[in-house]
Amino acid sequence: MLKAFGSAFRTPDLRNKILFTLAIVALYRIGAQMPAPGVLLGNIKQCVDDATGSGSGDIYSLVNLFSGGALLQLSVFALGIMPYITASIIVQLLGVVIPRFALLKKEGQSGQAKLTQYTRYLTIALAVLQATGIVALARSGQLLQCADPILANPDSIFQYAILVIAMTAGATLIMWFGELVTERGIGNGMSLLMATSIAARIPAEGASIASQGQVLLWSMIALALIVIVTVVFVEQAQRRIPVQYAKKMIGRKMYGGTSTYLPLKVNQAGVIPVIFASSLLYIPQLITQLMGTEEAGPVRRFFENYIINMTSWVHIVLYLALIVFFAYFYVAITFNPEERADEMKRYGGFIPGIRPGRPTAEYLQYVLSRITLPGALYLGVVAILPNMLTSLAGPSGSAQNFPVGGVAVLILVGVALETVKQIESQLQQRNYEGFLR
Repeated sequence: MLKAFGSAFRTPDLRNKILFTLAIVALYRIGAQMPAPGVLLGNIKQCVDDATGSGSGDIYSLVNLFSGGALLQLSVFALGIMPYITASIIVQLLGVVIPRFALLKKEGQSGQAKLTQYTRYLTIALAVLQATGIVALARSGQLLQCADPILANPDSIFQYAILVIAMTAGATLIMWFGELVTERGIGNGMSLLMATSIAARIPAEGASIASQGQVLLWSMIALALIVIVTVVFVEQAQRRIPVQYAKKMIGRKMYGGTSTYLPLKVNQAGVIPVIFASSLLYIPQLITQLMGTEEAGPVRRFFENYIINMTSWVHIVLYLALIVFFAYFYVAITFNPEERADEMKRYGGFIPGIRPGRPTAEYLQYVLSRITLPGALYLGVVAILPNMLTSLAGPSGSAQNFPVGGVAVLILVGVALETVKQIESQLQQRNYEGFLR
């Protein structure tokens, strides 16, 4: 592997791509630490410490995780990449329910460019909406549940407008950074920035665990290695369905007659089901937090003790069930067995032992439904692992940011594997040995 790294840096264009990506990542992290105009940084740090110690603020843990801790510091990049992720998911879902979007997906590069443009516009709109909500929560003191003011002039409408504009501009700049890395860097720009934000939280979480004892620290490191190996194994697992293409004569040349396979990943949905389930479970906490500190009735107490509390077994079971549901839902809308069967039939392909057309679509649906269940259960177990450990060991910070599981490990490992594959393919194009053998 070290030899492959040396080969990568000895190749001028690949070295320039890697250095360009590192420069963009450095700029992204600098922006994440730069406070937005008009905020009291000292009070914010004190409020964040109090919120972490009291266990509040879990409602923002997912967004704060994707922003690398920038949200709870009200930095210029406070929104992180969440507006872009949300916009991308919405545009992808609209491709299923709106015929116009479905046609654009089939138009190739020109249609994809149009969908990308829609995603950009929607990202800016969502950024304005989210920035307005965050500023409103910061003004009312609900963002960090802190009595100290975190805005220099809380009664100025002009300051609110400046904050919203600064955060929206930050989200737009992050989107541009991601596209630059995809076009001129090593690829997967938004995923790489997202992984960078998550990795930026690991030292603080590790220091928090180390302060509780060396035995716990080494136990967590060993458990983290086991989880990472498991994630790598499952993320690489796939069911390869053999596909045979019939021979056909075009002019005087014979075409076809080749054998290939259709890869169906065990985790076909990626990390999207975890994000959907987490977002849905944050809605009750958002509602109760916006209701203020009025006297809690029996319904509110039930939600606070069993649904909102991340260490509750009701919350854990509900979280797992939602992940399984969204895994099947997302796979159903992103993989169409009938379209794949029609494509194979159009180009003369068939699965040995299966008739082309509808029988092929039914077979693909049968296989996909069988392999989605273990993939969904794997996602659920890895995602609820921080909640289970926190429930067994007692509350210690945010369960969502626990470093041995959850959405953080899924994203970090997935992005690392994809980045290695990108560099691997570029090395092999230049006849060098790659990372994987």
